[in-house]
Amino acid sequence: MKFLNSLRYLLAIFTLSLLACQPSGGNDQTGNGPMGQQTESANTSAPVQKDTAKILEDYDNTNRVVWQKPEVVIDLLGNLEGKTIADIGAGTGFFALRLAPKAKKVIAIDIDPRFTSYLDSLKAFELPEDVQERLETRLALPDDPKLAPGEADIVMIVNTFMYIKDQVAYLENLKRGISDGGLLLIIDFKKKRTPLGPPSQIRVPLFEVEDKLIKAGYREVMTNDTALDYQYIVTARK
Repeated sequence: MKFLNSLRYLLAIFTLSLLACQPSGGNDQTGNGPMGQQTESANTSAPVQKDTAKILEDYDNTNRVVWQKPEVVIDLLGNLEGKTIADIGAGTGFFALRLAPKAKKVIAIDIDPRFTSYLDSLKAFELPEDVQERLETRLALPDDPKLAPGEADIVMIVNTFMYIKDQVAYLENLKRGISDGGLLLIIDFKKKRTPLGPPSQIRVPLFEVEDKLIKAGYREVMTNDTALDYQYIVTARK
């Protein structure tokens, strides 16, 4: 296990270093990465400022398993057999890697090519050979998730919604990529003081997420602000 962790770290450093000098095509989309030290919006035009080692250090936060409770979140998605899941703001694959063995297909979407490249390399070490083909990475735009019409049965936006610039317009655009009756799940930080997470002033209150989903035409909007310690969960149907 120690060898695999070391190999993973070296692979990440190598992959991210190769891409560090290239334009990111977006910003530091911290969706499924570390939530303690974000500084850049995932959907604005500011350049990425973090160096590769710092990005890796942030995204390899082992404590996240404790506060993010991935199994609790995945259970909320229901039976994933035969389903296609889009993980928007996938980062280094915190959820995508856990979902790939359970679903028909997982599309790990990010606006930063460093993370799609990293995840393409990492899946060869993290996933069994027969599962690797189920995980597809996809480079998107800040205002367009690049989903085909009705492509995803389930869409996840974890720790990323607050960084979307025009949230209602994005949700409207996203809806086209969700199958009829498909599920959208949004997880973001509560607008209150928490031991970790982004600055409270950029967080989106839960009621605003509900309002924006309804305005964008989603139905069956439901919320849960008790399952996770620092975050709320919102689900809706197309």
